Amino acid sequence: MKKNFSSFTMAEILISLTIIGVIAAITLPSLRANINEKTWATQRKALYSRLSQAISMLPSLNGYGEYAGTWEDDVVTVEKDTAAARFVTDGLSKVLQINNICTIPMNTSSENARKELEKCGVSEKITNMANSKLDFPTKLSELNPQFTSNFVDTGNTTYQISSGFQKIDTVAAGFEMKNGESVAVFYNPYCRGDLKSIIKYDPDNINDTDISTKGYGVQPYMCANFIYDLNGKKGPNKVGKDIGYITALYPTDSEVVTADVTNIKVQGTYNQVNQLCRNADKEYRSANIEEIMSVFYNKNLVGIGVSKSFYYQSPNLASPYRAWTVTIHAGKIIDYLKENNHSVLCVKR
Repeated sequence: MKKNFSSFTMAEILISLTIIGVIAAITLPSLRANINEKTWATQRKALYSRLSQAISMLPSLNGYGEYAGTWEDDVVTVEKDTAAARFVTDGLSKVLQINNICTIPMNTSSENARKELEKCGVSEKITNMANSKLDFPTKLSELNPQFTSNFVDTGNTTYQISSGFQKIDTVAAGFEMKNGESVAVFYNPYCRGDLKSIIKYDPDNINDTDISTKGYGVQPYMCANFIYDLNGKKGPNKVGKDIGYITALYPTDSEVVTADVTNIKVQGTYNQVNQLCRNADKEYRSANIEEIMSVFYNKNLVGIGVSKSFYYQSPNLASPYRAWTVTIHAGKIIDYLKENNHSVLCVKR
């Protein structure tokens, strides 16, 4: 008996391969992106852990470099070109596994400074979280122009930080970690102690409005700010992807924070904000004060608007009446009664 065998025709095979190719072209980028996101998330946690442990091993975060006076003095002298480099070589390199250190020669232009940092894998151009292209900052005033201002203009009053604070415009230094990350350091050799220690009002007294009327600039409390790139020049060189930031606050008993912010900005009062953040996304909560400060220093990287009426709220005062608020445009920290309704910054857990 003759048997009939059926088989695919060449046309059918080609059509099938075409369909498979189309599906692969559609799905592979998404799969690759998901793998990258998981890899970056793991790397971020590991880098944060290593840097936090290293900071805790240093006796103090200020005092590196040659300088005289304090930031409160009218006359402040600081070796702006070497302070960050000294912090890396005399401090961090003793407690971190660093393969290469890149310093910026004195009187170097910003363009040439970026080329020096590039030797440590720091990209000259990056994209912030608002998808705007930025030149990589090379000194404190480029990281945040308000950082080296000696006053804070709140729109209603001018709050004086220090007539000498504007002179602390130190240049960045770069280094490469043994694990392959590239890091740029922005350093303030005059950083001061815990913000909460200077508050001179009774948070449980609803009639005590000392900090609401005076406010405090958050600039002096940042000791070091780190911008890292997890994979060097490979890309995408975007904040929130392979690029991020970590801030070290207070010279002793330091707080090391990173704020994985979301574009979710919800309106609410003191006792509502955490729930509002969770309602928007279960992985998010309202930021604490140190996280808000970190966002201020890195606001250009985050791509936050600088409207004078725009505030982020943090409900971490031990009081039933008050909540921290920072004016992102200027870096002035104040408190409001919890009944006040302001924009809230949500961060990932």
